[in-house]
Amino acid sequence: MKKISILLLVALVSSPALANYDDEYDSYDDEESYTTTTYETPKANQRDTYAGLRIHRNEHIALTYDQDSGHDITIRDNNFGIGAFIGNRLTDYVKLEFETMYTGISGTKHATDFDYNIWSNMLNINLYKNYGGAVEPYVGVGIGFTDIWGDAAHTHDSEFDLSFALMAGVNFALNQYIDLNLGIRYVDYGELEHKYGTTKLDATEIYISGAYKFNIF
Repeated sequence: MKKISILLLVALVSSPALANYDDEYDSYDDEESYTTTTYETPKANQRDTYAGLRIHRNEHIALTYDQDSGHDITIRDNNFGIGAFIGNRLTDYVKLEFETMYTGISGTKHATDFDYNIWSNMLNINLYKNYGGAVEPYVGVGIGFTDIWGDAAHTHDSEFDLSFALMAGVNFALNQYIDLNLGIRYVDYGELEHKYGTTKLDATEIYISGAYKFNIF
């Protein structure tokens, strides 16, 4: 009986210690469950940079030859041009784009032959609004320099002149990599000084372009 009493006394004394040990073990388990390392899902690739090719049709590109004698000759023509561009979405509403393009115009009027080659380089700023992630109407302005080579009345001249453009259009995201763009713009290519006069070149253009979207950062 004495031995049993001693065992009961030892059990009563040790039970708080065992309970405390169990609590410490449980808290250790809880601590482990809350400190498990978690990883955030990476953000989707926005593909903010794009590059592509553009084909434009000049609707009534105008060549106006102002002769020093006061007699003007105007030639209007419809033709095609081609260009390349690279751009970036600066914000949710603004795109910045560099474009280089080539076009030309030629014709004969009043027994005078005209032939011009036009290489334009412009920086375009477009304001756009995205609808549903796939459709983006926009308006924009462009400014740059144009290199003009021209033959008029059997004299050849060239000039590097300031040019500007006004544009509007719609961009369609075909998928996460490819965009299709349709638009219209007015372009003032600048002027070319001749020995006997000045030629002014401008055009209204309808264009279509395709772009590949990617990220470089």
